[in-house]
Amino acid sequence: MSLGFFHQIEEQFRKDLPFVAYRKPNEVEVKVIFQNDRELNYVTDYSESGFVFAPFDGEVPAVLIRKDQAIAEAIELEPEYTENPILPSLNQDSDKDFYLKLIEKAINSIDSGSLKKVVLSRGIEVETSKTPFVMFRELLNQYSKAFCYIWFHPKIGLWLGATPEIFLETKNNKFRTMSLAGTQLYKVGEAPIWKEKELEEQEMVTQFIHSSLEDKVSSLEVSEAMSFKAGNLWHIKTSVSGNMNNSRLEEIIGALHPTPAVCGLPKKSALKFILENENYERQFYTGFLGELNFKEDMSRPSTRRNQENRAYRTIKNRTSLFVNLRCMQILGNTVKVYVGGGITSRSVPEKEWQETKDKSSTMLNIVLK
Repeated sequence: MSLGFFHQIEEQFRKDLPFVAYRKPNEVEVKVIFQNDRELNYVTDYSESGFVFAPFDGEVPAVLIRKDQAIAEAIELEPEYTENPILPSLNQDSDKDFYLKLIEKAINSIDSGSLKKVVLSRGIEVETSKTPFVMFRELLNQYSKAFCYIWFHPKIGLWLGATPEIFLETKNNKFRTMSLAGTQLYKVGEAPIWKEKELEEQEMVTQFIHSSLEDKVSSLEVSEAMSFKAGNLWHIKTSVSGNMNNSRLEEIIGALHPTPAVCGLPKKSALKFILENENYERQFYTGFLGELNFKEDMSRPSTRRNQENRAYRTIKNRTSLFVNLRCMQILGNTVKVYVGGGITSRSVPEKEWQETKDKSSTMLNIVLK
């Protein structure tokens, strides 16, 4: 087994040059993109090609790493994941009072009718002796069903993550997205039982996606909701697909981001509440990231009798974006882990606090063990 790309991304990092290495869910191939200079490139209209890294606030431009060089390497690692990891003791209560009061304020806003749902988050800072590259390898080991990445730009910083949620996938004229809501800890041999609050939250997200896209796309299809396991957590997932017609990628992204799964409803009111009350900046947490307008060369046999030995060459334009959940920011010897949860009228503050602790285990299991 070769792990040569690890040496190459470490060398790129030492040179203080931008790069991203990532593996898509259920794949064995790790892709690496290198940019040859320190220029900070931004997306202007989503017609560009490269690896996009977009912040939570849609008013802030997304960063683009140019695909100056690229490699891909298939690796098979030995999973080290334990179904219910036991983490070293960590005091997460320093911001508990603030977070509980924030939840209560959100519930009051919901009860008054100004909000239907709002997603509230927090950051957990811990020290680590591990290098980012060791942690990335452990992410690859433990979370085979997630989009695992390590991303660096000298003018932005270093981020890692393992996210289970597709934001938007397109192939030529076709698109696919998903709504993902509700969280329960996985317990061996037990199927999740979803309560009304979780089902209601999931339905809100699905309805938002449907209503946001129905006048922009055709052949819109919404799947049945199903339980979806990501690491040691269960979620509820619904897939949404269709044809983009004449809608531009920028228009689709603008309609969806940020979704109620990471922001709330109504979108503008929820975003305003978050920006005014969370008391910290999410930056790229709950933004999105991935391949933007990658070209795929496809060869297929001709069906004509007189060209049986020839092949047609087609080029597909593909975009593959993921919501930046379950992520961390590297700040020297300190790591900042981001977590959050959806608040509705049925929320119980203590349970919402516990949900953020459950979600934090995905990244803390990497940082601390």
